[in-house]
Amino acid sequence: MTPEQIFSLANYVAMAGWLILILGSRTRWAATLVSGAILPLLLAVLYAGLVAAHWGETNGGFGSLAAVATLFSNSWLLLAGWVHFLAFDLFIGSWQVREARAHNVPIWAVVPCLLLTFLFGPAGLLAYFAIRFVRARTVKVGA
Repeated sequence: MTPEQIFSLANYVAMAGWLILILGSRTRWAATLVSGAILPLLLAVLYAGLVAAHWGETNGGFGSLAAVATLFSNSWLLLAGWVHFLAFDLFIGSWQVREARAHNVPIWAVVPCLLLTFLFGPAGLLAYFAIRFVRARTVKVGA
């Protein structure tokens, strides 16, 4: 498969996860199993495979912005970076739904955060924490 074909496939997998998460957010299995584990893990396996197969094909790295640009000049490693975003953003979206349930934040307030997380990652996380703070008066994470 070409990087472009894998890119399309990964996007379809992520989109399926987001649709399940948004439309099935009232069911525990959507956030816990499908979007919170199975699909992010599939994307993580893809990511690990891409990195293992193509690492070292460029002189790039993470030491400077120029080194990252060089690293991502390889389409396979750029694809790995994209899959990284897909996996982590989906995982964070599923976490938002589980946390909202635990803190009695209504799902209608979470859906805009999910859309922001899907499109702009950290901006959606920031929006979720703002809404949760207003509703639950806490930003504490965990038990």
